[in-house]
Amino acid sequence: MAIPSFVVDLRAAVGHRPLWLSGVTAVVLREVGAVEQVLLVRRSDTGAWTPVTGIIDPGEQPAVAAAREVLEEASVVAVPERLAWVNTLAPMRYANGDEAQYLDHTFRFRWVSGEPTPGDEENTEAAFFPLDGLPPMSSEMRSRIERALRPDGPADFEF
Repeated sequence: MAIPSFVVDLRAAVGHRPLWLSGVTAVVLREVGAVEQVLLVRRSDTGAWTPVTGIIDPGEQPAVAAAREVLEEASVVAVPERLAWVNTLAPMRYANGDEAQYLDHTFRFRWVSGEPTPGDEENTEAAFFPLDGLPPMSSEMRSRIERALRPDGPADFEF
């Protein structure tokens, strides 16, 4: 997974200690005929199918970051429709010993153009799947998709 340069700089100062980072998830939907589909990518580090996810750059708006990640990771242009969920993820430890915890902003996106293909080394596959034919994925990722499927708000918040 590509590490943003600002995280590399932070790691130089703090080593493997935990970082609090802001992230985004883009649940990109499109209709083909009467079939609603969702864009998924297969991560190169774990092999897991997920919606597009990424880290927000300093000063970047979350919805802009999500649209950027969709284009970079799946070669698809999409526009945000609504914020679906704001959620703190469990702390994680990467294989290199780095620790992080993310505040994730899950957005519902509408597909505009492009056929999915991996746009960078972060993913090995990118494809649209019908909602009734999703590949196996974690319950966390399914929950992000389910929350984004509602066409209207409000966004979900954990208490």
